[in-house]
Amino acid sequence: QVQVAESGGGMVQPGGSLTLSCAASGRTFTNYDIYWFREAPGKEREFVASVTWHGGTAYTADSVKGRFTTSADRTKNTAYLHMNSLKPEDTAVYFCRSDNSWGRGTQVTVSN
Repeated sequence: QVQVAESGGGMVQPGGSLTLSCAASGRTFTNYDIYWFREAPGKEREFVASVTWHGGTAYTADSVKGRFTTSADRTKNTAYLHMNSLKPEDTAVYFCRSDNSWGRGTQVTVSN
């Protein structure tokens, strides 16, 4: 069974950048794409971006397109969410998912 764990959250000023990591474990983790979601207070969890381990097509939500990108390093068992030009509305708990496994999330706060 695949397990994932996020890290890298924190507080950043508007316009700043942050990179989140999603460490995957399990014998078959490369069989499953990594999906990034976020959940802001009072809002439903929403899809942010996806990434494959094999260089396939990655997807990003319209709300973050042009600002967020993804990458994955199989040698490190880690996928990344690179966030640039952050806005206060990007404040949320960010989760990664692989197959049916979710991490516990990492808080991102964009504020002055």
